[in-house]
Amino acid sequence: MKHLIALLAVMGCLAAPAYAVNPDEVLDDPVLEERARDISAGLKCVVCRGENIDESNASIARDLRLLVRERLVEGDSNDQVVDFIVERYGEYVLMKPNRSGANLILWATGPVLFLIAGLSGALYLRRRAGAKDGTQALTQSEQARLNELLDE
Repeated sequence: MKHLIALLAVMGCLAAPAYAVNPDEVLDDPVLEERARDISAGLKCVVCRGENIDESNASIARDLRLLVRERLVEGDSNDQVVDFIVERYGEYVLMKPNRSGANLILWATGPVLFLIAGLSGALYLRRRAGAKDGTQALTQSEQARLNELLDE
């Protein structure tokens, strides 16, 4: 049983990533194909959440892969290809959105809200520690009544 588990662990480690690139999409020039793979790794499929266009089997991902390769064959640089696709589909297609403009608000919101929550919690705990505990001593009549109830 130990050998089977070890074999499965080794096979899991050696498994190559599954690409959805079809053989008819692969460029003849290995340098251009490598550039296409690098660009595709940074472009998100607009249908599949969290998958780049190299890993997605969606038809729109295939179209984007073909578009990337077409632009590279025409002589565009990597940045020009990415800019062309972002212009056409919006910044949603980027796996790592830019940290400028309106996106800066999105990048900053999480840490700012975390700081606000931390400060609010610290102020609450500080006020709570400084507050009186809210207990008051019993009056003589209340103490006498309590003693009566306890004696019964």
